[in-house]
Amino acid sequence: MNADDRTRFILVRTSHAGNVGAAARALKVMGFRDLVLVQPRFADVLQRDEARAFASGAEDVLAGARVVERWDEALDGVTHLCATAMTPRDFGPLAQAPRPALASLAPAVAKGQRVAFVFGSERFGLGNEEVWQCHSVLTIPTHPDYGSLNLAQAVQVIAYEWRQALGRFPPFGLDLEAAGAVPAASDPETGASRDPFADARAVQGVLDHWQEALVAVGYLDPQAPKKLQPRLNQLAIRLVLTEPEVHILRGIARAMVHAAAGADSYTSRPPPRD
Repeated sequence: MNADDRTRFILVRTSHAGNVGAAARALKVMGFRDLVLVQPRFADVLQRDEARAFASGAEDVLAGARVVERWDEALDGVTHLCATAMTPRDFGPLAQAPRPALASLAPAVAKGQRVAFVFGSERFGLGNEEVWQCHSVLTIPTHPDYGSLNLAQAVQVIAYEWRQALGRFPPFGLDLEAAGAVPAASDPETGASRDPFADARAVQGVLDHWQEALVAVGYLDPQAPKKLQPRLNQLAIRLVLTEPEVHILRGIARAMVHAAAGADSYTSRPPPRD
């Protein structure tokens, strides 16, 4: 699996079919194909004439795109989530410009990370809860007097910057690698971690399970949670959990719930797959 196949673009609560088609076109010209829509305004958005018209040759990306109802369904297989936001959020990751942030992220993809770029709705952007679950936040630098970007334009900018970070395509008729302008591409499997990274959906399952356990043992008051959950989100993100670590943490949470319920004994068993 190459870096292109380890990249996903997620559009959350998109309103306009034309933006979906234009986003598909933006992905294709940069060599990406994995597009997921969460709760779009129109359930049939991928089949709408406006989407197909704006795709302009990227109908195959539309045909391969997925529409899901729940946010967590879009996270399967993703180990690093990049939110896009214009305004900073309390308890969220520090916002960074795309170019330096993606240059730092690209080597992790060669080691097995799978990245998703997340875009909110045209009118409201992403919610705090979604940003809190992301590992990083990208903010496109714009003129201070007018920072509004069309959704599809934002997708194109991020797709372009990510392509540059991964290794750009040569201009027509020019082999950049042969000319020594860019280093030769490395084997994407080289240096992969022994244990696979847990995807974002599995990490969120851990956090939900720990919230249940902390309520059960009396540490967390669900009526006054304050900011415990977003802080735990950030802790889990910094740890970069692997799949075996997720199983361990789920097992500990299950043991806490059993102990709080007064269970006589606890028998370890594999946690459910989320």
